[in-house]
Amino acid sequence: MFKNFPGFHLVEAYHQVSHAKKYHPGRVIKKSAQAIFVLIVTLILWNMPSSFFGMDGLTVVQQRIIAIFAFATLMWLLEVVSSWATSVAIIGLLLLFTSDSGIIFMCDETKVGTLLSYKAIMATFADPVIMLFIGGFVLAIAATKTGLDGQLAKVLLKPFGSKSENVLLGFIFITGLFSMFVSNTATAAMMLTFLTPVFKQLPPEGKGRIAMTLSIPVAANLGGIGTPIGTPPNTIALKYLNDPEGLNMNIGFGEWMLYMVPLVIVLLFISWFLLKKIFPFTQKTVQLEIESNMKRDKKTYIVIITFFVTVALWLLDSVTGINSYTVALIPFVVFALTGVITKYDLEEINWSVIWMVAGGFALGYSLNASGLAEKMVESIPFGNFSPLLILILSGIICYALSNFISNSATAALLMPILAVVCTAMGDKLEAIGGTSTILIGIAIAASSAMVLPISTPPNALAYSTNLVNQKDMAHIGLIMGVISIVLGYLLMYFIGTAHLI
Repeated sequence: MFKNFPGFHLVEAYHQVSHAKKYHPGRVIKKSAQAIFVLIVTLILWNMPSSFFGMDGLTVVQQRIIAIFAFATLMWLLEVVSSWATSVAIIGLLLLFTSDSGIIFMCDETKVGTLLSYKAIMATFADPVIMLFIGGFVLAIAATKTGLDGQLAKVLLKPFGSKSENVLLGFIFITGLFSMFVSNTATAAMMLTFLTPVFKQLPPEGKGRIAMTLSIPVAANLGGIGTPIGTPPNTIALKYLNDPEGLNMNIGFGEWMLYMVPLVIVLLFISWFLLKKIFPFTQKTVQLEIESNMKRDKKTYIVIITFFVTVALWLLDSVTGINSYTVALIPFVVFALTGVITKYDLEEINWSVIWMVAGGFALGYSLNASGLAEKMVESIPFGNFSPLLILILSGIICYALSNFISNSATAALLMPILAVVCTAMGDKLEAIGGTSTILIGIAIAASSAMVLPISTPPNALAYSTNLVNQKDMAHIGLIMGVISIVLGYLLMYFIGTAHLI
């Protein structure tokens, strides 16, 4: 997390509490038992007779990939270790036991079947989507370092005036806007800090404080839907939709925003209406006092110009021919050459998210490159499944899981499987709008999961202020989650059936 971000102390406190809980003696015993359970299940699948899986001609390598996939699923679901640590383990296991650079006596191709390319497994960490992540992180770091983020918040909130309900709307929209381009955790931390002087003006017995506090996580979670870099599930979906060797739908950054930003705006307005109705203000006006420490120097102007040029190139990718992944490296190049970003700033990049996503990509690569995905298609009659059933089940499973585990882990787990399912179902998916309805629907469902304090970091940060209780968070989180999923899937259905993508 960015140490010079306004509100970093909230993030730091949140991580300290999480760390204390994680290493509590009782929890260590529980996690140890879960780890043993995962190990036993993995070893059973690893050593089962191949006939058990019901797939003709299953090779040893393919069986090992099934075991590793089960390992990943259980580790992510039970959260035995951090999600990124599980992803690192996935890549390590694939390299050691399924690749052409694996342990020599366990990776004899004449005995275990076709091996994966170790270069391709390692390349998942340098996938173009990873470059998109890094570009987004670099832009956020530069904006924070120069104070541009605080100045933008100050300027953008000013037009909303001093009426309490309008100030609430301002915080919702600015938080939603920022979370399209900046980590939703960092956005929530910053905006909660800006709320501090507002809280001092609101009576403690009123519900206005609750509305203001909950507006931040709700807007941060929903805002991420608006751009491919807004949240990891979006980029993961884009990875499988645009894969030249897979679905090859060639969806651009601007094309994504064209449809998703209006959806986000509608959702933010709905959340504003619900928050002010459920938690009404007793005080009708508040005065905003946001201090900005923006540095008015050459580097700041470089950041401003680069930011707008980058966003413009993202939006015009179909016109310029420069894809969003290449554009993402432009700010990195500019900031590195001009000294805006130093080698110490690179430590601020959220590498855990990048490793988390890379592990998911490695799983997807192994399923396809090993031929296991093809065998699954042959052995399971996906083509006979109801498209509507696949749509509903995938959305419910994603939403349920994302409320309890990382939405990145949920997407990394579900996307490779659903990509296989969608490929096998072929034209049958046209009835529900096509493959994009399923995969982008998963990304929307993941971002809509915000019922519990543990569902997302913004939820946890808001809960840590002690201004809201779990019941209030669950109330607005469940309502907005359902509305978001329903409107999101309806939008994808319309886009798909109208062949706009």
